[in-house]
Amino acid sequence: MKKKGLAPIIDTNTRILILGSLPSDESIRKQQYYGNPVNDFWRLISEVIGEDITVLDYDYKIQKLQEHGIGLWDVLSTSERKGSLDSNIKNEEINDFSNLKNVAPNLRLVFFNGKEAGKFEEIFSEYRIETKVLPSSSGANRRYSEKRIVEWKSIADSIA
Repeated sequence: MKKKGLAPIIDTNTRILILGSLPSDESIRKQQYYGNPVNDFWRLISEVIGEDITVLDYDYKIQKLQEHGIGLWDVLSTSERKGSLDSNIKNEEINDFSNLKNVAPNLRLVFFNGKEAGKFEEIFSEYRIETKVLPSSSGANRRYSEKRIVEWKSIADSIA
């Protein structure tokens, strides 16, 4: 089944961009990044910014991210995928990042949420933007909880 990603949350104040692969079926249904409650993204971001935003409505969560100069998007614009697992992605189309520096002139760092998104890290070498692949925020990745929190907190160093 063909799945379409969400619109980017990026503006002129975006200094840090977090790229996933493609939203889960639940996120697509809700039209919200990381809308599946089993995904740990909002818990990890709360650790990063030092403020619990997990209880906020989605619009306020996004507002808090933007206050910290963080944007969200995905590497893929569309793909065929049965269910929500990245391992089921095929026939994918990559988002067009060529205008990214015009939309977000202060962008200095791109974090990839997981290995699947990180496969596209090389695309950003031509834009001369620093990149880092983080452990996936997927609930299936909890077995690495402590290491994952430490890795995600590296975003905080970039915000400071």
